[in-house]
Amino acid sequence: MRIFNSHAKKSTHLCCFFKVGSFRCIVTTCRAVLLPRFGGPELLELRSDVSVPDLKPNEVLVRARAVSINPLDTRMRSGYGRSIFEPLLPLILGRDISGEVAAVGTSVRSLSVGQEVFGALHPTAVRGTYTDYAILSEDELSPKPASITHAEASAIPFAALTAWRALKSTARITEGQRLLVIGGGGAVGFSAIQLAVAAGSHVTTTCGPQSIERILAAGAEQAVDYTAEDIELTIKGKFDAVLDTIGVQETERIGINFLKRGGHYMTLQGEAASLSDRYGLAIGLPLATAVLLKKLIQYRSSHGIEYSWTYMRADSEGLEEIRRLSEAGKLKIPVEKSFPIIQVREAHEAKDKKKIPGKVVLELD
Repeated sequence: MRIFNSHAKKSTHLCCFFKVGSFRCIVTTCRAVLLPRFGGPELLELRSDVSVPDLKPNEVLVRARAVSINPLDTRMRSGYGRSIFEPLLPLILGRDISGEVAAVGTSVRSLSVGQEVFGALHPTAVRGTYTDYAILSEDELSPKPASITHAEASAIPFAALTAWRALKSTARITEGQRLLVIGGGGAVGFSAIQLAVAAGSHVTTTCGPQSIERILAAGAEQAVDYTAEDIELTIKGKFDAVLDTIGVQETERIGINFLKRGGHYMTLQGEAASLSDRYGLAIGLPLATAVLLKKLIQYRSSHGIEYSWTYMRADSEGLEEIRRLSEAGKLKIPVEKSFPIIQVREAHEAKDKKKIPGKVVLELD
């Protein structure tokens, strides 16, 4: 990282100030992991001289202490979303972050320099969080829960906000309702279970055998081992909402059939990016809209239910509730292993080869 004291000649591209001892300084460059082209983990490059852009009025410069690796990161590295991202290469991957506020834009009011924060960028951000200094908008950040570490905090926001949008914005699940989570062992599924339990809902989930104890301890009423039991015979009754984190044809069929009339089926595996990658944005996006509309009409007619693809979006109200629940110990995503940022290739390789099934975090000194 290059810094100058505030009496030095002004940078031509940056005016982000922070204090180091008794000096006011300007961040001009920092370390960041760049992806110059799509492919394997070996393409990830840790560079020390990546420029830090100017802050817009609503933006916050965050000194990263920990960032987590999401499935979206490894998929983007491999080429998922290339129709959007290829013209913008090189990219900085990463969505989640926990760290301290280093500088704020002129319109930021809720956060201050030196404050510990956590949050997540939206899925289409080009300058991600695998960097010493990340830039997020004010509504993408919240004060970090004081009761957890930066590594623990960095594992939460993207997954929990994805679940929040499905349950609160789409299904609007409330106390006493029944939720089925297909694939409750992953970060989004486990977040959904904890959010629904906190709302007073009754939760059933499918998962692998290694996740059953953790899921039941989080408050789910039933956890079905999909590797050993017949889901359709084991689970009883109908549900107000189904969140399908797997999103294949078979889980969609099962989820739809478990819904009450008027219920909501939500899948994480929307087809907008994959169809755009296959046919280009001009054809892919309209085609994806048509596919979604066809399914929506089909399931309304045949089952009387609502069908939707769900994605993470910034939600300041949601992030504040996630912060509150995390602070109280009611929402947590276990970190299975941490790597220093200099071992980002090894961390991605471990996720690619499924050597580490749980959450992986990159720590920045």
